Amino acid sequence: MEEIKRNLRKERIGVVTSNKMDKSIVVAEVKKLKHPMYGKFVTKTKKYVAHDETNNCNEGDTVRIMETRPLSKTKCWRLVEIIERAK
Repeated sequence: MEEIKRNLRKERIGVVTSNKMDKSIVVAEVKKLKHPMYGKFVTKTKKYVAHDETNNCNEGDTVRIMETRPLSKTKCWRLVEIIERAK
C-alpha cells in the first residue's frame, strides 16, 4: 500500500488582534528586520486570518497557527494552540 506523503506545513506565532468574527481570528506576526543600508531595525507586521473552531481566543493572546487548505476567500490558516493568554 502506498503511503501518502503530506508536505510540511508552515507555522507562525503571533498575537491575536481581532476576534470579532465567528470562528475566525486575525493574527499579527511582528518581525524586526535590520535595514540593509542604514542598519536601523525596522518592524514589519504581517496579518493572517485564521480559523478558531471553538471561539476561545481573546485579543492579546499569543497563538501558534498552521497553514491549511483555503477555508474562505482570505482564510487559509488554522489555530494550533494558545501559547499565552492575555493578561
